[in-house]
Amino acid sequence: MHYRMSIPQTLAAVVLALLLTACGSAPGATQAPTVPPAPAAPTQAVAPDAATAAPVAPTQAVAPDAATVAPAAPTQAVAPDAATVAPAAPPAGMPAGGPPPGGGPGGPGGFGAGTSFTATAAFADVAYAAASETQKLDIYLPAGDGPFPVVVNYHAGGFKFGDKGMIPGALGQALLDAGYAVVGVNYRLSGEAPFPAAVLDARAAVRFLRANAATYQLDPERIAAFGQSAGGNIAAMVGTTAESTSFDDASLGNAEVSSAVQAVVNWFGPTDFGQMDAQAAAQGCAASDQTHSEATSFESAYLGAPVATAPELVAQANPITYIDGSEPPFLIQKGDQDCTVAVESTAMLADALQAAGLTVEYDLLVGVGHGDTGSTPVFEGEQNIQRVLTFLSTHL
Repeated sequence: MHYRMSIPQTLAAVVLALLLTACGSAPGATQAPTVPPAPAAPTQAVAPDAATAAPVAPTQAVAPDAATVAPAAPTQAVAPDAATVAPAAPPAGMPAGGPPPGGGPGGPGGFGAGTSFTATAAFADVAYAAASETQKLDIYLPAGDGPFPVVVNYHAGGFKFGDKGMIPGALGQALLDAGYAVVGVNYRLSGEAPFPAAVLDARAAVRFLRANAATYQLDPERIAAFGQSAGGNIAAMVGTTAESTSFDDASLGNAEVSSAVQAVVNWFGPTDFGQMDAQAAAQGCAASDQTHSEATSFESAYLGAPVATAPELVAQANPITYIDGSEPPFLIQKGDQDCTVAVESTAMLADALQAAGLTVEYDLLVGVGHGDTGSTPVFEGEQNIQRVLTFLSTHL
């Protein structure tokens, strides 16, 4: 049976067909379903030197000089005596609390907790010799006209770090308040020149101060050497080598002037580098504190040769070597928990001075390590500051 459409029906059909064509379909035509795009593949890291992609690995630290990847070590500040991250155990000789950067963070002298020295130098960056740009010192003066007794500070830092601004803050201010001039000395560090450069500089600074005492309102007959950690060793060397010609260097100036000091204050300085590891072991210190003889230690860098293979240099850097009975009074102070420089490494100097019949006072401070590492200061506590002031007033 055939059906016929009227004209209006025909027109309606045409319009419908045109609309369907415009929408992409027609009556009776099959339309393919819309296919969604495939999901993006997870982000992956391309393995080095490989074309294939591997899943992203957890963040890891690359072991030095190795192609393999090791788990990340805990972050620790690097010394006082650096911007790189070190393993949890510091290198041998590292001051507690990290290496001291230039005289700022990490407490007095860059070791442990404490206050920074904030006094303003009366004379800053004074050249005491001309062999190196390093050979400069700062002079801090108390109120008054002088001449003032002088405390010359040799900073901590494993012979490798630090600078003249690293003066224990609370003690430095107490010295000024008590009428002492305080001098911070830069000496050549191991990265610039090995031993005996630091000792030559330390003695040259004393000679300069004595030769120019009137210019800087200083008393040339009352000079004390003070040092912490590595600086303690240097202060002790200044104290025991006044009569030795081994450290005379006329090129540093004032060769005719004495480098003798009238007192020494040694805070936890090492004495015999060759015995430090055995002393740490005997004290029960960790293996990481028994690395002073290694070729990469601070002491080896200071000597310019591995401690283990340079016994002559070790002896030359030991202040006991030069004791001859002419030494000034010593105050030696040590923390009984110190493993950075084992207790015996400092105490042995006190024993040697006493055996020679010299004036030496030795204090073993209880519950403290390599400087003021706790929240309550001990070395720079009020009681010990008074102890140091009493010693100086007695002998200067």
